[in-house]
Amino acid sequence: MVQGDPPQDDNLFRAFARSLYATVDTPVTWFREKVVEPNQKKYPWYHRQFRRVPTIDQCYEDDPVCDFEANAQFKRDRAVDSEILSILRMRYEDCMMYEQPDHLTICKPFWERYKNAEEAWFIKYGDLGAYADARKALMKQKHRMVWERRNGPLSEQTK
Repeated sequence: MVQGDPPQDDNLFRAFARSLYATVDTPVTWFREKVVEPNQKKYPWYHRQFRRVPTIDQCYEDDPVCDFEANAQFKRDRAVDSEILSILRMRYEDCMMYEQPDHLTICKPFWERYKNAEEAWFIKYGDLGAYADARKALMKQKHRMVWERRNGPLSEQTK
């Protein structure tokens, strides 16, 4: 007996189970290693880039697939914008914590950047509710544009 070999198993049931497993697993493993893996694109999962799809205003009214894609794009954009806002808020809070006595002067650029981003986020996504979709956001944008045409801009962000 060579030192690297596994010990012989005299149990017939285990030998049968191993041969049955090998019968099923060998072609599947071969197919994955020889066909699937060489044809896959290699990219890290955290850098996945979705293609941009048409927005809801470019979709036909009777096209549910386009509506679904536009809503998915809207939800991804909202999640990204919310995360950006969260990062800006954390930067401001960290600056306040580290620069405690002089935080009002040193952290002012962080505060202004955060407030501008917060206002822009609220202009786009605010008051839409938890079940917001692309069509509601489009209607909000349309109503805001009509109101601003009649009454002037609401803030510095929309000039």
